[in-house]
Amino acid sequence: MTATPTATPTATLTELNAYPLKSGHGTALRSAELTATGLPFDREFMLVTPEGRFLSQRELAEMALLRPSFDGEILTVNGRDAERLAPKALSHKAVDDGEVLDVLVHRTECRGIDQGDEAAAWFSSFLDRECRLVRFTGHRPTSRGGGVVKFADSHPLLVISAESLADLNERLAGRVDEPLPMNRFRPSLVIEGLGPYAEDDVRLLRVGATVIEVVKACARCVITTTDQETGERGREPLRTLASYRTRDRGIRFGVNAVPRTLGPLAVGDPVEVLEARSG
Repeated sequence: MTATPTATPTATLTELNAYPLKSGHGTALRSAELTATGLPFDREFMLVTPEGRFLSQRELAEMALLRPSFDGEILTVNGRDAERLAPKALSHKAVDDGEVLDVLVHRTECRGIDQGDEAAAWFSSFLDRECRLVRFTGHRPTSRGGGVVKFADSHPLLVISAESLADLNERLAGRVDEPLPMNRFRPSLVIEGLGPYAEDDVRLLRVGATVIEVVKACARCVITTTDQETGERGREPLRTLASYRTRDRGIRFGVNAVPRTLGPLAVGDPVEVLEARSG
């Protein structure tokens, strides 16, 4: 039987972040319309090798230096590192009628519309790696939870409690020069007021006018060790997280979720726990 909280925590949505280019820098939002695939245009675009395999910060930490924004028509990307050979910025009109390529996100097959030679040349120059830019097309179900997703690793939303990061930073004191920012973990939604790691024990959350269902804890990788402002990589926070957040042979921090009731979201929206996990 599913446990229901006896009291609803007073919690608030404090951050909304979308990632128009997979593994590029996040775009902070004040408000957005929650869709079945997450926040608008999230992981709409992706870089792939000539063979169609996705590229990410796991292998190319400098992808953190790519600052994308997308208004539904024009993808604008600024490259933060002035030493790059690529031009400072790319302004690209999204292509809907280009060649459709078979691409891979981890082991999942999906499809992307090739965005043309000019965009491919810009990114190839910036990363010093031959690649193509593709835009998501088609339908891609999640492996768990009955949701749909674009080019995200597994689920439309990643949710983290602000107190979880505060607890981690207390444990990191003396190991890092300054507290780690939330962008290391690339969340979609940040919630304040639930308490440290309370997101682990939640099944249903009402956020503003929407409802989301937590599907599973999020396994963390080397991207969390990459400074999202400089692209530099270290050993933390994975080393510290491994000491107390290892579950099912993986390091867990934050939770993956699927939208159940769609609608508007805004920073400052109240958050209510509708249902907790049993056991």
